[in-house]
Amino acid sequence: MTVTDLLSYEDALASYDPVMGLEVHVELGTRTKMFCGCSTELGAEPNSQVCPTCLGLPGALPVVNEIGIESAIKIGLALNCEIAEWCRFARKNYFYPDMPKNFQTSQYDEPIAFNGYLDVQLEDGEIFRVLIERAHMEEDTGKSTHIGGATGRIHGASHSLLDYNRAGIPLIEIVTKPIEGAGARAPEVARAYVAELRELIKALGVSEARMEMGQMRCDVNLSLRPHGREKFGTRSETKNVNSLRSVERAARFEIQRHAAVLSSGGTIVQETRHFHEEDGSTASGRIKEEAEDYRYFPEPDLVPVAPAREWVEELRAGLPELPLARRGRLKQEWGISDFEMQSALNAGAIDLITATIDEGADAASARKWWMGELARHANETGAELSALAITPAQVARVAALVAAGDLNDKLARQVIEGVLAGEGDPDQVVDKRGLKVVSDDGALGAAVDQAIADNAAVAEKIRGGNLAAAGALIGAVMKLTRGQADAKRVRELVLEKLQG
Repeated sequence: MTVTDLLSYEDALASYDPVMGLEVHVELGTRTKMFCGCSTELGAEPNSQVCPTCLGLPGALPVVNEIGIESAIKIGLALNCEIAEWCRFARKNYFYPDMPKNFQTSQYDEPIAFNGYLDVQLEDGEIFRVLIERAHMEEDTGKSTHIGGATGRIHGASHSLLDYNRAGIPLIEIVTKPIEGAGARAPEVARAYVAELRELIKALGVSEARMEMGQMRCDVNLSLRPHGREKFGTRSETKNVNSLRSVERAARFEIQRHAAVLSSGGTIVQETRHFHEEDGSTASGRIKEEAEDYRYFPEPDLVPVAPAREWVEELRAGLPELPLARRGRLKQEWGISDFEMQSALNAGAIDLITATIDEGADAASARKWWMGELARHANETGAELSALAITPAQVARVAALVAAGDLNDKLARQVIEGVLAGEGDPDQVVDKRGLKVVSDDGALGAAVDQAIADNAAVAEKIRGGNLAAAGALIGAVMKLTRGQADAKRVRELVLEKLQG
């Protein structure tokens, strides 16, 4: 059987219940590594941010990063977890070129946070609770670059290059309990969970959680069991999935693949799998180890971690408003629907809209420009909304100019275009392009007279009482003034001239 042998999604769900487990690794945004003082800054020359400790040289001793522990506690509290009064690091032993010590310093049976949950909102507003097994601290490995071959993987490569700058960067691994009961919505639940977790991590300020940069990545564990059976099926683990869309696609593909294997009488192999972005498929990696294969034992070079209860409570009191609660509050304040709030979340616009309101715009105007013209521009250029060359203050100024009658929507779009093109602030673009609304009765009166002369038949309809026909003359005036006429005043002048 190959990975292309799939059962239809509907047939798979007709016979089997999916059970998921999601493991999310988050790189913390500390300035130094988890157990040494080496910098974590991105973009440095390979192997320039290393020392005897993160290279695993004999005699080098680790020292734990306090900010790393603080960040772990914050994450645990935000996930409604219990925080351990006493826990230890452990050595996870395995041999791989990108791990110079030949073990990873992690936590095994004593995580710093455990027994929590995260409520996530699905597209239709339904809340699904995902139970959290644990959140534990560990360190990242180095980076292998395989040279030669067509896939960028080790198979077919002529040689590999190793960069240990990333080795030792602090990680938090967040592991869910088995996610049951999602049924056909399991892939959607997986995506929504990772999305909500990303928003939570960003709100806490412990990481930028940029999936495309590897700062947050998800392992998707999935198994199927026949309807009515309690025992879980054999799972597969799709490793290092690095986008929300890919998390959903990986879960869906594995549901269909497992169902095809089981329905044909085959057996699922417990293994890791690689996700392929180009077609949404997965491919076999290696047979999955069990915990005992790693020969865990307590790390002898690090003292136990015993966070004082007073410190934990201080951190709890300092937590920001969490994303789901914040969105609920903003939804009420902005007077929008669940769907509209979800759209703003998906577009990465919530913080931008909020900042624009803080700069003086009303909620409707802020949403209109970020979710309309600016979202369109971001889509066309393939950029993140937050990366556009326009600030919330500038968007608020555009909204203010529209509210004051100095711009109409058409002109405002041209102003935004100019700001994005680097022509200056909104007022500078207005001046340079000559975009202000024309409301002077002298200039408008001349344009109205010209429109009436050019459209005699329409003018007669208005004289006869057909006021709806005024729209055609307003359009003609707007054309004559290159869209800069004050449409409201134009209508008044048209009716004054034709109806007395």
